[in-house]
Formats: sequence, structure tokens, C-alpha cells
Amino acid sequence: MVQFEKFTEKEMIRRIIGGEKALYEIIVRRFNPCLYKIGRSYNYDHENTQDLMQETFIDAYKNLLQFEGRSDFKTWIIRIMMNNCYRKRGKSGFKNEIMQDVNDHSTPMFTNANNDTDKIVQNHELGHIIENALGKIPFDYRMVFSLREINGLNVAETATLLNISETNVKVRLNRAKTMLRSEIEKTYSASELFEFNLMYCDAMVENVMKKINEL
Repeated sequence: MVQFEKFTEKEMIRRIIGGEKALYEIIVRRFNPCLYKIGRSYNYDHENTQDLMQETFIDAYKNLLQFEGRSDFKTWIIRIMMNNCYRKRGKSGFKNEIMQDVNDHSTPMFTNANNDTDKIVQNHELGHIIENALGKIPFDYRMVFSLREINGLNVAETATLLNISETNVKVRLNRAKTMLRSEIEKTYSASELFEFNLMYCDAMVENVMKKINEL
């Protein structure tokens, strides 16, 4: 496996554009979990999410020259994934809502003192409970929660991706937390949602790199 920790994204992109296709494996491995969580937040099942991820990685590769480094690469590739999800879902976008009592709480929705992720990931029943609870939240709020709490984007990045104001991001996040809090015990961290198992990661890398080498 390529040792990807030592590379910055700008360096990777420069070298990939320069002809080092093999380095794109780094991109795929680094952003597999993030894109998986985005797809699942649209309520796509595992198989459809994988298809959308593969499409997104191929699209990103084909358009690397258009990435000028003016935004964070994570934000850029998430935008591509969201566009693909939108197109598949047939949803045009979001509507701004009336602003109410805005407080941007930094405390995570879920907490887990032991942070024993492995045990939680192995608890498939719990995974279904969390997934089902998120699926009941209206789409607009679910996406803000996914970007902010699960994928770790800041308010400004989330607002840009969803084309809403930062105030709307804060409102929707607070409402999403309120909806979830009534359904899920506060003993698990948001980052533990929709984990993309390494066995799936390897398969995604293999499929994406095969298609890229055919380009």
C-alpha cells in the first residue's frame, strides 16, 4: 500500500497531473470514508453509494486540472459527490428557511468517553438504529448534520457546499441535533456513523484505479 500520510494534497495532485497515476490511490483511500458517509446521508444503500463514489473519483480524476487549489480538496470532491447524488436523486436544491434563535453549539451530538470505535462498528444492530434515525430527519437537516458533525467541515465550508447562509447552517444543525437526540442515546460519537470498512476500501481502490488506467 502506498504510504500516503507524508503527502500533502497539493503535492499529490501536482504529481498525478504530471503523470504519476498510481498516486491517485492515495486520494481514493483518503476520501473513501468521507464520500461513503455523504452517499449514505442521501439514504442511498451500500451498493448505490459505492457506485456514486466510484463515479465521483473518476470525475475528480478527469477534472484535476480544474482544481486550482483555491478551496480545500476535501470540499471540492465532496461537491462532486453531492452533485452526483443530486443528479441521481432528482432534487434541485435547498430552500432557505426563516431564521430563528441561532446558537452554534460546538459540543458533538454524540459522546463516547472510551472512543472504542471498533466495538461500535461491529455492533450492526446499533448501526441500523443510528442509520434509521438519521433517515427520518428531513433531507436539508440531515445533510448539514452529515457535513458538520460526521465529516468535520466548518460552518463556512458547509454553507458554501449547500449554497445557504452560515446562519442557516447553524439553525439546521441545531434542529438536526434536537431531532436525533430524542431517538438515540448520547453515548456514541458522530464519526462512528456509516463506517466504510477497509475491505470495501480495497475494492473501491482496485475498481477506480482499473478505470483510471484505462483512460
